Amino acid sequence: MKSQDSKYLVMLGNNIRDLRKSQNMSQEELAFKAEIDRSYIGGIERGERNVSFLTLVKLAKCLNCKITDFAKDIPNDK
Repeated sequence: MKSQDSKYLVMLGNNIRDLRKSQNMSQEELAFKAEIDRSYIGGIERGERNVSFLTLVKLAKCLNCKITDFAKDIPNDK
């Protein structure tokens, strides 16, 4: 993966973290609700994981948001 591409994963992870924290939810609680390993949630939030669409769907359901909320402020500059 190109380093430029990884910046988008970091931005995605930051948005997911912000949404989770805005609901006073721990990584462990989100992981439990989404049926995802807690360490995987941490990897997503740090931009270390290229998360699948279906995982994004699970996270959006648990965070009561739209998937598009995860992409807030991520430019389409490719």
